Amino acid sequence: MSRADTIRFRHHQAILVAAVIATIGALPLAAARWYLLPVLLVPLAVAIWAWRSGTDADPRELRLRALAGGRRIPWEQVVELAADPRGRAVVRLADGQQLPLPAVRGVDLPRLVSITGQTLPDPH
Repeated sequence: MSRADTIRFRHHQAILVAAVIATIGALPLAAARWYLLPVLLVPLAVAIWAWRSGTDADPRELRLRALAGGRRIPWEQVVELAADPRGRAVVRLADGQQLPLPAVRGVDLPRLVSITGQTLPDPH
């Protein structure tokens, strides 16, 4: 698949900026004592998560990416796409599993479905 056939959903980049600022703010604390160095791992983990996690979709599959790892879900396994009460998108699979879609909101679902070539029914 070409990149033009893929929709990418990522978290807002302000999270990455906040993690960089938190790293700079934690430097004096980590430099004060050697045993406080692990404090730097927290903003580093948040920065990596903000840069990496998200959902990619193309006509063949969904790809869910997390801090360390990911999962590929063929569209044939998807039974339902919906929004939870907090407005986040979730996918229900044929085996009954329900997974949150990282960085996808309920309002993004029409755009996500459009990549499959399917159409959503008119709500009116």
